[in-house]
Amino acid sequence: MKIRITRGVSFILIIALLLSVLTSCKLPLTEIPTGDGEKLSTPEVVLSSRIVSWERDDNAVSYEIEIGGVIKTLDRYSWQYVLTEGDEFCVRAVGNGKTYLSSDWSEPVRCTAHSHTDADGDKICDGCSESVIEVVDFYVINDLHGRFCDTDDQPGIDELATFLKSRVDIDDNAVLLSSGDMWQGTAESNLTGGLIITDWMNMMGFEAMTLGNHEFDWGEGKIIANAEAAEFPLLAINIFDKATGNLADYCKPSVIIERGGVEIGVIGAIGDVYSSISSDMVEGVNFQTGTALTKLVSKEATKLVEMGCDVIVYSLHDGYGSGGNTAVSSSAIASYYQSILGSYVDIVFEGHTHQSYRMTDSDGTLHIQAGAENRGIAHAELSVDSTARAASVNSSWIYYNSSYSGYADDAETEQIEDSYSDVISYAYSSLGYLDKAYTSGEVSSLVAELYAEAGEKRWGAEYDIVLGGGYIKPRSPYSFDVGYITYADILSVLPFDNKLALCSVRGTDLISKFINKDSYTVAFTEYGESIRYDISTTGTYYIIVDSYTALYAPNKLTIIEYLDDTTFARDLIAEYIKS
Repeated sequence: MKIRITRGVSFILIIALLLSVLTSCKLPLTEIPTGDGEKLSTPEVVLSSRIVSWERDDNAVSYEIEIGGVIKTLDRYSWQYVLTEGDEFCVRAVGNGKTYLSSDWSEPVRCTAHSHTDADGDKICDGCSESVIEVVDFYVINDLHGRFCDTDDQPGIDELATFLKSRVDIDDNAVLLSSGDMWQGTAESNLTGGLIITDWMNMMGFEAMTLGNHEFDWGEGKIIANAEAAEFPLLAINIFDKATGNLADYCKPSVIIERGGVEIGVIGAIGDVYSSISSDMVEGVNFQTGTALTKLVSKEATKLVEMGCDVIVYSLHDGYGSGGNTAVSSSAIASYYQSILGSYVDIVFEGHTHQSYRMTDSDGTLHIQAGAENRGIAHAELSVDSTARAASVNSSWIYYNSSYSGYADDAETEQIEDSYSDVISYAYSSLGYLDKAYTSGEVSSLVAELYAEAGEKRWGAEYDIVLGGGYIKPRSPYSFDVGYITYADILSVLPFDNKLALCSVRGTDLISKFINKDSYTVAFTEYGESIRYDISTTGTYYIIVDSYTALYAPNKLTIIEYLDDTTFARDLIAEYIKS
């Protein structure tokens, strides 16, 4: 019997054929432009073991991937996927159809790496007869604050590098991570814009670094410079560009890494630490915290599991408590932990609060933080079943620096230091001799006095300046001892790049915020002393503070002019010592 093909049927067959072509990686899709939109670049796919990666395009609204003839849509921030043995994969960037058109499909890649299967549940792979259980070791640094070189009271990272290498050399499944605040805090790091630390992390093979609040102390420009130099991603799922509403282009929400056939999803986030950043450094971004952050983490964790990750790690630059390395009260933990956990998180590495703890929340999830400033490093050993998405913590502990202070200096770390010697040599030459020690409070008072002097020298002919000061908080080691002092000594105590500002203030706020507020350190000028008890609540007065204090909205200050862009508290102290 002859089959007659009508026009309608032939049209349907043509459409079916076109759909078949359009969903095939082997014949890349090319869209017919419908406007003046720019076509997005075709993603270049890199396959490593079972993980495919591609460069994220900030102009894409989403991504489409094809695996075995099935097309899935991923969100705009996706840049990796986990394959199984035999999968053929390709991806395209999806445009908005107006200003940007979708890209062509990438060239297909086929996964040949073995994937374990365990149909009978005996924990032995059906294909290769090896165990499907892998043990993965995590080593995580938080709040290093640029502590590269040795000091009188603690080792530098050259000893830490030797220690970590000794662990990694015998453990193919070791993973190095950072939970933020790595760069700012010492002369060697500050004077190189953090690059000396980033180079060290590259050499050591870190897999990811979560952004911390002090990464913003120098503004986004330095973060971008370090992101370009880093051979690992900077993570922060909740830092968004105010202008575009998109995730900041220098960070990624997560990264997938592989160890021994186990796929590990690492999610990074910065906590509710906005108040600890000078607002002028984050004018272009906002942080989603609280419930919004919980939703972001939960959604990302779910996505990573759906992609094929076997274990989910949450690297959070925030933590319980505040202050130094004090014990954490277990009775106060539950509400804090529950507010930050996603539904699939297996372990949380934390930072920011500089505390040392290993605590388990009511869901049985371990949270660990290892102090700060190279005083320790967190470690956790997990057993992971790659066929069942099951992970358990075998053990965890904190290696304090006493564990590695006796190790030999690492030669590669010293080479990195030598490569920056021209930049940092100034920091270690003597500025002068102090014949008296300065406590933390005395350092703050001296800074306030120098603020007032610098302000009067610059603006005293035009303005009656009442005082200098503000929120002046020395960092570890907090004080100066008797003896020769270097710029590095000063910078470790006063590391912040906060500019000096001449500000006007209403009398009522001057009284309540500065004169009668213990949290601010102030020094009165001669004029200020003469009127300090006769301030008119409705009058306008002039003070000298740093930019952190000036930009803190509750202070109700109006900035009239900055001294300059390069003079900070530490520079005033340095000139004082020289004189």
